[in-house]
Amino acid sequence: MASTRRATKPKIKAPRKHEAEVSAEETWNRLSKNIREIHNHNASKLSFEENYRYAYNMVLYKSGSMLYKGVCQLVTENVERLAEEEIVPTFPSRGSSDPMQQGQEAELLLRALRRVWDDHTGNMSKLRDLLKYMDRVYTKSNDVPEIWDAGLDLFSKYIIRPPIQDHLVSAVLTLIQIERDGYVISRSAVKECVDVLLQLVVDQEGRTVYKRDLEPAILSATEAFYKAEAQRLVSTCDAPEYLRRAEGRFESETSRTHHYLYSQTAPPLLRTLEKYLLTQNLTTVINMPNSGLDSMIDLDKVEDLNRLCRLFMMVPTGLPILRRSLKDSVLRRGKDINQSSITADVADDVDVDVDEAETATGAKGKGKGKARGSPQTLTLALKWVQDVLDLKDRFDRLWKQAFESNRELESSLNEAFEDFVNLNEKAPEFISLFIDENLKKGLKGKTDIEVDLVLDKTITVFRYITEKDAFERYYKNHLAKRLLFGRSVSDDAERGMLAKLKVECGYQFTQKLEGMFNDMRISTETMQDYRQHLQNISPLGLEISVTVMTSTFWPMSHTASTCVFPEILTKACKSFEHYYLSRHSGRRLSWQPSLGNADARVQFKARKHDLNVSTFALIILLLFEDVEEDGFLTYEEIKSTTLIPEQELQRHLQSLACAKYKILKKHPPGRDVNPQDSFSFNSSFTCPMQRIKISTVSVKVESTEERKETRDRIDEERQYQTEACIVRVMKDRKQMVHNDLINEVTRQLAMRFQPNPQDIKKRIETLIDREYLERCDDRKSYKYLVRCWPCSQVRDPAYPTVQCQGMISNNLPFGLLLTYPVINGSHRVVVASSLTHCHESDHKDKNHMIDYISKLDMTCRLRR
Repeated sequence: MASTRRATKPKIKAPRKHEAEVSAEETWNRLSKNIREIHNHNASKLSFEENYRYAYNMVLYKSGSMLYKGVCQLVTENVERLAEEEIVPTFPSRGSSDPMQQGQEAELLLRALRRVWDDHTGNMSKLRDLLKYMDRVYTKSNDVPEIWDAGLDLFSKYIIRPPIQDHLVSAVLTLIQIERDGYVISRSAVKECVDVLLQLVVDQEGRTVYKRDLEPAILSATEAFYKAEAQRLVSTCDAPEYLRRAEGRFESETSRTHHYLYSQTAPPLLRTLEKYLLTQNLTTVINMPNSGLDSMIDLDKVEDLNRLCRLFMMVPTGLPILRRSLKDSVLRRGKDINQSSITADVADDVDVDVDEAETATGAKGKGKGKARGSPQTLTLALKWVQDVLDLKDRFDRLWKQAFESNRELESSLNEAFEDFVNLNEKAPEFISLFIDENLKKGLKGKTDIEVDLVLDKTITVFRYITEKDAFERYYKNHLAKRLLFGRSVSDDAERGMLAKLKVECGYQFTQKLEGMFNDMRISTETMQDYRQHLQNISPLGLEISVTVMTSTFWPMSHTASTCVFPEILTKACKSFEHYYLSRHSGRRLSWQPSLGNADARVQFKARKHDLNVSTFALIILLLFEDVEEDGFLTYEEIKSTTLIPEQELQRHLQSLACAKYKILKKHPPGRDVNPQDSFSFNSSFTCPMQRIKISTVSVKVESTEERKETRDRIDEERQYQTEACIVRVMKDRKQMVHNDLINEVTRQLAMRFQPNPQDIKKRIETLIDREYLERCDDRKSYKYLVRCWPCSQVRDPAYPTVQCQGMISNNLPFGLLLTYPVINGSHRVVVASSLTHCHESDHKDKNHMIDYISKLDMTCRLRR
């Protein structure tokens, strides 16, 4: 076996301890000489390895302090030299007032600073590479800045110092001011200076020279400039020009901060502009005479209004001021519209129904006589609504195009429209008249689509009305006349309008209106059956068409007329009554001649004419059948013979004797009908048309007395509605605090009208007196009473028009009340009063409960 040689580890000899070949002073002299060459831009002639070794040896042999301080001293000397040679000679002379020369001098200074900075940072970059070992060893152990940071500190200390510091700030401010004055500057020079100042940190918190010196000066100069600028613009510019200048200032300052100032300077800078250009002058600008908000709206300056909106949105107080001013503008215009609709004379409330003056062939007569009445009253009503719609259209368009569809501004506009619309106490009547005119036949130049668009806009105005119950009363009257006189555009248009009202106000609002349409349909079917019935009996001598109206649906008077019908009319009426009552038991018919019309063929000397007249007018004309040709009847004779109410008699005599077609002669002639007048048949009447529709002097807009009467009826109905609402709420809640009850009743009634809290309180007191409610011991709340009375003593506020006989409870567990309408307005009602005593388990089975109700034999007759 061969012997193997044992491997041995090589011995590593300790490194030989080098002694400094040269002294530290000599090494530093060589290194400092080369550093000066670097400062003189002669680094290409030097050896990087040699100089690196010099610095390395000095740190290695404990001469780091000498090296660090020596380098700092050399850097200081170089920076001071650069300042004296490059920067100081470029100081502005301050002797010129020419902005262009000032700008050039400021630009030279800033570019000199940048050259010095580039020179300094280039030198420091080379020194940092040479002194890496010193930065890694010496600076860490001795807690001193690295040589790069030290160089920046020295630059800040010896360059950014008075007077250089002051000249630099002044130069930047000068260039900014020159640019604000409209001149062109070198933005790059300012940008370079700003970049230098942003890199010079002055404290441990990281604050830069820019933040310490330049930004406060810029903000201070900006505040002084725009304080004076705002005053100058307000005194020399109108509102649109002020807004254009202000917007231009915001754009220029934003561009300035984006291109050569620090981005963090933008917020405080723009706040200064907002303070002086906007906040302090918002009210002044928007209310400037002949150029403010009102003027811009009048002149339709959409672009200027959009600029105003954008600027006002920039400050917290801008939107409230704009909302208030916009609301005031709408209110002022709305009040002007209201004022223009006020008539000075009460007599102007009477108008001639021109639509009824048209002939059946569509032609118009050429008579010269006209009944007294103001055609302006209806025109004013229609003009008021149209003006409101036009105003609404204008502001809706501005809201979309100029005000950026801001919801808060929309709310202010709606509040303003609601305020001024409700300032006009005739608004519900006017809106109903406007709808009435648009739903009538014979409207010239309007298609169905155009009418529907107008009605959609009208619904918008209808939303602003708080007294919707008053509108309902007027609308029912106008709808009834359209249906009875056949003036509607179409059933589709009418039902479309009802659908719009139902969407706005609910089913109960349109329930009776729909009942009117149902009556018209049933009447058409009834007349078809009646005409078939007439074929089996002797002829009546005239053709009759009857519309049967349910009294609870229609707004007309339910009292029978005192008018005396001629025999031929009486015979026809009796025939229909006998037929109708034979088919419907328990009903009562009341004739309403004021709502009818008739076609009569009248013989004049020249020719025969077919006249379409009202029923009252027909009765008056029939009186002259037995009068000799030259005979006459006095007003009192006509009145006593016909028993037509005096107001109706005057209207129809005026239509026959004073209007366009004078079928009768009035003695003495005149436009007014007086009790002393007499009348004769105008046998010499001539007209080129065969068929003539006699105009009727009709009341279009209510007179003061009629409006007061309507208001009284509305107030009375509101009392019942308020009581009914209180009882419904208390039945549900059982006990409520006073304020909660007031709020809940107000909320529920707001769809019909805006109740007064004092009126609600009075109704509560009334219900307490009638023992529907009682006060609790705390005197701040109410409790609902559960009791039974004899029905003859009951008038339930929840059903205020109902009177009963028998026994009834006002606290039925399920609120069951089954009603069956009857044609004459009465109802048959089944009241499940015994359910009050049912066992709780009985209520769970609906079918059992229905069977239980069907076994009750108690009925009540209701009267309205």
